[in-house]
Amino acid sequence: MVRGTHSKKEVEAALAYAERNGWRVQGGGKGHAWGKMYCPDKDAECRCGEFCISSVWSTPRNPGNHARHLRRIVDNCTACR
Repeated sequence: MVRGTHSKKEVEAALAYAERNGWRVQGGGKGHAWGKMYCPDKDAECRCGEFCISSVWSTPRNPGNHARHLRRIVDNCTACR
């Protein structure tokens, strides 16, 4: 399934980074969410199962900060190391 592109270039670059690291990015969120990122490992011990799914906002107040936050989630995931 081909996902749509995010309107903010910084966030789109962070989503591409997540996909290169094995994360699944799915568009079509509800409310303020553009979509979600899913960890490739569905292990309960991966970051205690708390951050293995992350929302991607459609219109973040600061796209650069939101993009850094998404990259940090990918970088800190124990399953992706």
